[in-house]
Amino acid sequence: MRLSGGDGEISFVGFENYALVWKDPEFWNAAKNTVLITLITVPGALVVGLGLAMLANLPFKRKWPVRLALLLPWALPLSFAGLIFAWFFHTEYGIVNDVIRRLGLQNQEGETMWLLRPNWAFTAICITIIWKTSSFMALILLAGLQMIPKTLYEAAEVDGASRWQQFWQITIPMLMPSIIVALIFRTITALQTFDIPYTMTKGGPGNSTETLAMLIHKTTIDYLDVGYGSTLAVFMFILSLAVTAVYLKRVGQQA
Repeated sequence: MRLSGGDGEISFVGFENYALVWKDPEFWNAAKNTVLITLITVPGALVVGLGLAMLANLPFKRKWPVRLALLLPWALPLSFAGLIFAWFFHTEYGIVNDVIRRLGLQNQEGETMWLLRPNWAFTAICITIIWKTSSFMALILLAGLQMIPKTLYEAAEVDGASRWQQFWQITIPMLMPSIIVALIFRTITALQTFDIPYTMTKGGPGNSTETLAMLIHKTTIDYLDVGYGSTLAVFMFILSLAVTAVYLKRVGQQA
């Protein structure tokens, strides 16, 4: 990055932007939020996606309605999903508060202000991301489930293995390559989370739900500080690269 001095000269700042990142509280807040979203939504999407994949793999006479239900959340644009769930979690006329009220689970403070309080807003965002991304995980895991030979389950039944034992001793080990692939793609996109938090809360309240991608957008587009925004993007790339390397090492151990 080059900056103009007071006398009109242009000076090269070198690695100054990289040094500033380590002292920037906004960077650490955004990085913390990004990591938390990743740690919560990736396992959550995996668990929900595995359940959906196993449901879709059952011997239905007509499988297309179940598989269509898997495709719809995945096909829905991220920004649309954020807007839809922002309406669901709206304090006054949202469906979530309406259901809570009808079930008599309303707290003493009245309506839950989902998108107006930091912890509740973060929870709402994580729920939305899990719903949106679990279908992607399910599609990958469904392909893996269909590659498992049925003879393995038949042999396990002959040996007296229960359904639970078959799940842990056959399904999970045979599905592990598909799980690793799904985790790689889901983790990388989780580290780049932007659309859903942006459309639901704009990073608020305050900057309690601001992610690293949102901070980069704000720095480069709103503040027009392309140099510092590029530096933040480099840090996000390094973080994504490090996580991917861990997964690839795990794949190498599985091979």
